[in-house]
Amino acid sequence: MMQQPDVPRRAVVVGGGLAGIATAVMLSEHGWQVDLWEARRQLGGRAASFQDSASQEPVDHCQHVALGCCVCFQDFCQRTNLTQFFRQDRQLVFLSPQGDPVRVGASPWLPAPFHLLPSLFQIAYLSWDERCEILRALWAMARTPSSSIDSSLTMEQWLDQRQASRSSRALFWEVVLVSALSEQLARITFSDARKVFVDGFMSLREGHTLHIPRVALGTMYECHLLTWLAKHHVKCRLGATVKHLLVDGTAVTALESENGQLFRYDGYVLATSWRQTSKLLVNTPLEISEHLRPFSQIESSPISAVHLWFDRPITSRKHAVLTGRLSQWIFQRDTSETHEPPWTKTHYYQVVISASRELQQQSRQEIVDEVHRDLMELFPAARKAKLLRTQVISQRDAVFVAPELTGGSRPTQRTPLNNLVLAGDWTATGWPATMESAVRSGYLAADHLLQSLDKKSRVSIPELPVGWLSRWLIRS
Repeated sequence: MMQQPDVPRRAVVVGGGLAGIATAVMLSEHGWQVDLWEARRQLGGRAASFQDSASQEPVDHCQHVALGCCVCFQDFCQRTNLTQFFRQDRQLVFLSPQGDPVRVGASPWLPAPFHLLPSLFQIAYLSWDERCEILRALWAMARTPSSSIDSSLTMEQWLDQRQASRSSRALFWEVVLVSALSEQLARITFSDARKVFVDGFMSLREGHTLHIPRVALGTMYECHLLTWLAKHHVKCRLGATVKHLLVDGTAVTALESENGQLFRYDGYVLATSWRQTSKLLVNTPLEISEHLRPFSQIESSPISAVHLWFDRPITSRKHAVLTGRLSQWIFQRDTSETHEPPWTKTHYYQVVISASRELQQQSRQEIVDEVHRDLMELFPAARKAKLLRTQVISQRDAVFVAPELTGGSRPTQRTPLNNLVLAGDWTATGWPATMESAVRSGYLAADHLLQSLDKKSRVSIPELPVGWLSRWLIRS
């Protein structure tokens, strides 16, 4: 009797953000056929783009960057051939409140975790005492085992314990952590802060390197990633709304579309936001409803981006971290990547403001005016440049607030339903709300589904390549 060939398993991923895409990529690489449902007409989720009406160019809602320590994100980019669309900035440029630059980069002579020490001592807008205070705090942070940290301890409380100065908080700790985690020190856990500094700046020499997209994220998705997914057995259903996932006992039985049509799969992945996940399940047993309901109450923090088009360049810097101002980061798009005719070319910059709750009380023009003042005070060329047009975009639910601060916890990707897993940067990944956390959650979700239905784990999660001396000095 002729043996029938194995029929590939089928999975549906609900949500076309980075977590959902990463899950689909990993399942497809393990032989599954995947349907990716996304209610919007484009992939990307919170990392998406809009079309500028004047230039017809895609522009990111908010600038997204990754660090060299984001190993899962780098792995994802290599798998999907996205690495070609990123540039690497090996030095971080900080501007003092007066506009004096400090370049933070690895010393060629020192191994991690000491490779950034010379840069730290160049921060002239901090006193020598404050620089030494920061150095001692970083050493204490590295020597604190993550297993011994109280999950509810905030970074502000930890700095209070160390009697950190007001200047070091405002011009160092807040500058780095608010932009990295989009929260104030009182709402950032010490555990997440330690993750940023230890993994990003201390564990390996390239951990702080910025990986910045050279093109809009929407361009990467539409011109490259959609094609890659189609070639790897992933069918993207854009503009497709899911009404419910139907549950019977301990398993999901079908996906119901907005028009009532039922679709059946072997595995189901919810890669939606924390606010939507519990709403998509119907007929769930009480224990499952109770398992999911608390996560819909996780708080969020907004990020605002101010997009500015000038008639001439205002700075040659590709990026800069701004201290002591409303504006926190400035990024310049490489004009060689745009398709505007030379005679109509404008010069585009984006200013990012994280944890921007207070901006919700201001008008769009008030925000633009203050950002414009910041740029004119820091960059003399901006005083002569004509501001042609602006756009202000605020993402209210840009990142989640650590639920540990309110006595909660993040859910694992595994659920009580044996063929349903969760994906999203808000799930338990060991990372704060970042693109790294999103991709890592997708890898973990795929791994749990493979374990549950194929009865074995086949997904390898990349590990951070820690420097030889850091392994001895940093307590894990």
